[in-house]
Amino acid sequence: MSAMSAKHEDSFRRKRRCGHECPRSKNMAEKFLMPKLSPTMEEGQISRWVKNEGDAFEANETLAEVDTDKATMEMTALSGGTLLKILKGAGDTAALGEAIAITGKAGEDISALLKEVGSNGKKAEPPASAGGGDAAKSATQPAAKETTPAAIPQSAITNPQSNGGRMIVSPIAARMAADNGIDLRSISGSGPNGRIIKRDIEEALAGGGTARSTATPKAFTPSTIVGASPFRDENTSKMRQVIASRLAESLGPIPTFYLTVEIEMDNVVAMRKQINASLDDDSKISVNDIIVKVAAMSLMKHPFVNASYQDKTIKFYEQADIGVAVAIDEGLITPVVRGANLKGFAEISAEIKDLAAKAKAKKLQPEEYTGATFSISNLGMMGIKEFTAIINPPEAAIIAVGGANPMPVVRDGKVTVRSIMNVTMSCDHRVIDGATGARFLQTFKQMLETPALMLM
Repeated sequence: MSAMSAKHEDSFRRKRRCGHECPRSKNMAEKFLMPKLSPTMEEGQISRWVKNEGDAFEANETLAEVDTDKATMEMTALSGGTLLKILKGAGDTAALGEAIAITGKAGEDISALLKEVGSNGKKAEPPASAGGGDAAKSATQPAAKETTPAAIPQSAITNPQSNGGRMIVSPIAARMAADNGIDLRSISGSGPNGRIIKRDIEEALAGGGTARSTATPKAFTPSTIVGASPFRDENTSKMRQVIASRLAESLGPIPTFYLTVEIEMDNVVAMRKQINASLDDDSKISVNDIIVKVAAMSLMKHPFVNASYQDKTIKFYEQADIGVAVAIDEGLITPVVRGANLKGFAEISAEIKDLAAKAKAKKLQPEEYTGATFSISNLGMMGIKEFTAIINPPEAAIIAVGGANPMPVVRDGKVTVRSIMNVTMSCDHRVIDGATGARFLQTFKQMLETPALMLM
């Protein structure tokens, strides 16, 4: 890395979370600009404001949560002050450098700044009331953008309490209400424009189920269905938009081929059992931890797989930075285990647990989920036998790991039962040839079937 690029990277790391227009003056109001919260971010969507207009804040205190192209990030203040005016409310999108609020000293005249930005912005959703528990935790999570479950009756779409007589319900809240038999008409939404969100359902459940409907559900008959199914349009999150864009990018210009191999997992399972026997419950390793380590070691033996095609050149990486797919409400994110080839099972396991917890709590930093050289997507724990995964550019490959299931196999002329796991590798043909990919999977398979090879 050049001195200039290092300087820019350092600047990004120090300033990415604060959008102050300039070094703060304690006695001068200023515009708070949308900051760059990820290396590839071009715009952000306000998920929620943690502070209300008129609230004071300290240095490094969170002002709002912002949906970026990668994840939901906390936007913090560089120094203390007062939130004088919110220009972009919950759900609003702002480009990098666009004014989203005005901060300064309480009571300052901000008319000149309001005129400058032409503010007609709406107020944001008020933050959740103080308190702990799951309800408080859920308040930090933006509503997922999914279709409403069919279990929500058409009668629940209208509500005299709601905006314009129409009930606004987040998909997660709708699903929770359906699963728990809650009548949405009895719920007052605390989200923007009276939107019923996850927190409202959790509070209803925590209150002893007082919001549960006592009415007996009407039996389904064809005569009750009139016309096409009702629907509602919702804007997608920035993360979901980027997922769609990158998948289209991957399937379009990247010539992809797939290789599948069957791997006997009995010896790995036995090795894991032996290792875990000497570890406490919090330190026990998983089969996936072993897979990450073995993949990293295999990459060191096959450099063309640990590479990427960029601008008519091939970049070869000197260490294996493994992206491990983690499912969150907004989609899929791949926290990165740096230098996995240099780490042991226990260290990899602890790091994956920490990264997964951060991902689900939306606390990942950009450097923790970008820059992988190879990715692993494991759906085996969900009962999936075999699948294909889409390459995450600019990486050249990704492996899709299915579950290990008992299967009859022939060994020494006799039928016996072995635990078989299917692994499919998606390969960028601009970098990886068929034989290259096959040799990588051969190494990967040999290490898992004969764990002693990991010592060589």
